[in-house]
Amino acid sequence: MTIRCGDQVVSRIIQNCLEGVDVLQNRKFLAEYLRQVLDEGDASELAAALGHVARFRGMAEIANETGITREALYKALRGDSQPRLDTLQRVCKALGVKLTIEPDI
Repeated sequence: MTIRCGDQVVSRIIQNCLEGVDVLQNRKFLAEYLRQVLDEGDASELAAALGHVARFRGMAEIANETGITREALYKALRGDSQPRLDTLQRVCKALGVKLTIEPDI
């Protein structure tokens, strides 16, 4: 199942899936969601997906954990942005997931 990031329904899907779910399941869901977006191969969609998740968790909390200002996060995690790898990694860490590389089999 592919979830398109540009759709406004994404935030509701994330909220419905994460409410009442323990932290481990939450991270597994986030990892799968972000993996599907990443498989699409569009960096701007990954940024937008991270933005949806960060807004759900609370951008102020993510800003505090990453050391990046809220304003900079909002700008970096838009659908039309090209954020630095460092920014993506810091946001992923704050969300409890990580970017990895594996062989394309």
